Amino acid sequence: MLNQNIKENTKEAHQTLEGVVVRQLKAVRSEADYADVLKNFYVYFQAVEKAIAPYITREVLPDYTERRNSSYIKSDIEELGGNVNNLPAATAPTVSNALEALSALYVLEGSIMGGPYIVQMLHKYGVTKGTSFFSGYGEDTGKMWGAFVAVLNKYGENPEQQKRAIAVANETFARFGDVFQTVSAE
Repeated sequence: MLNQNIKENTKEAHQTLEGVVVRQLKAVRSEADYADVLKNFYVYFQAVEKAIAPYITREVLPDYTERRNSSYIKSDIEELGGNVNNLPAATAPTVSNALEALSALYVLEGSIMGGPYIVQMLHKYGVTKGTSFFSGYGEDTGKMWGAFVAVLNKYGENPEQQKRAIAVANETFARFGDVFQTVSAE
């Protein structure tokens, strides 16, 4: 199944990104700090959403419009008193078909799985607002993930296409990490 192949073959890229994100989240000491971290998520999710938009149609992923997206992040930033000005640069992965778009979306959708832990971490630091994005789909998180994975696997049944799907997922993780690295380097 493609989702398992992606998971196994992106482990290193996933762990690298996770390490960078967790370090930035652990440095959060105020709502303003958290809003700054969210800007990285916002700019990257927005870039990927634009790249995959031509390929993720209702026919491909029927519940796509009900899924979490960059608008949730923007709302969280604004709830924290921030804005989406002065955003870091973000480059989306290169996608040219529905399977590649779903592979990029795998990374974005997968980020909800760690959301509850991030919300708990933020609460420890006194940040209780602006967590709608990381709250994911609440009780429906497992169901939404399962529905997404079913579509991904359906589109990724051809073993010949799986290498490219895995490459796109790795590129998605890496370019997401680039957004955080740019901020860390400043």
